[in-house]
Amino acid sequence: MVSYKSLGLVNSVELFKKAMAGKYAIPAYNFNNMEQLQAIIQACVETESPVILQVSKGAREYANQTLLRYMAQGAVEYAKEISGGKGIPIVLHLDHGPDFETCKSCIDLGFSSVMIDGSHLPYEENIKETKRVVEYAHQHGVTVEGELGVLAGVEDDVKAETHTYTRPEEVEDFVKRTGVDSLAIAIGTSHGAYKFKPGDNPRIRLDILAEIEKRIPGFPIVLHGSSSVPQDQVAIINANGGQLKDAIGIGEDQLREAAKSAVCKINIDSDGRLAMTAAIRKVFVEKPAEFDPRKYLGPARSSLKELYKRKNIEVLGSAGHAND
Repeated sequence: MVSYKSLGLVNSVELFKKAMAGKYAIPAYNFNNMEQLQAIIQACVETESPVILQVSKGAREYANQTLLRYMAQGAVEYAKEISGGKGIPIVLHLDHGPDFETCKSCIDLGFSSVMIDGSHLPYEENIKETKRVVEYAHQHGVTVEGELGVLAGVEDDVKAETHTYTRPEEVEDFVKRTGVDSLAIAIGTSHGAYKFKPGDNPRIRLDILAEIEKRIPGFPIVLHGSSSVPQDQVAIINANGGQLKDAIGIGEDQLREAAKSAVCKINIDSDGRLAMTAAIRKVFVEKPAEFDPRKYLGPARSSLKELYKRKNIEVLGSAGHAND
């Protein structure tokens, strides 16, 4: 059993309180490798933003859960090194934990936060599984995110063809009976780059969000599938041999509006993938003889850093809040 505190990590309790009071959202960025992690830490140190490092089930399989844990521990020290010793608050979070066993494994390895995604289960089973995770996690000071409602789209192992909005009438009962620390809701965001069809006008259901806030006032809310699918990155990918057709995301203006409410954690993954892919494809086309991974992963890292810096400043509003 490894305590997240020994790794220099924090859980999300105080971060969410400060975010709701300050009307901003904590960035929750997924990582699978060193370059992604470096970009995230650099962006958040340079903008003085707290951050939630997210690891999905797919990331654990790709990079090995033990290596990811040590990478997160290294990220804490790296943040201190490049910030002159101050560092930033860093949470290591399991994204879309599929079952109790996976959540327990992450808690035992030093994760400071886990999500148990029982949204695909019948309501009572979702409560039962979520409560089981909460009871174990809270013994070790680890925070737990649950989910009600289903987001459509595909990202890693999370797949759903249809979207089911969160039912506001269920949230109070769910939170009370499970003891979760935060709640992921479905109000119109979607997983992956192919979120919506051409001609769609994707809108977040702020009316549902407002009703949920009324029923559980002051309770931390999470938005998944919140990538905006930047069209400049899509254009670079397609201009350099890619075939991303009809990739459309959620407007950043809507995310900024949501971040001013009880939404205090916003998950972004696909945008980062697009930024890195665009930079790599550009190098391969412009320098076809290049074979040194550093020469294409380096630009990819830089592109990702700049994207996340802008997200922290302009979209999430988290910039400048690392030392609140």
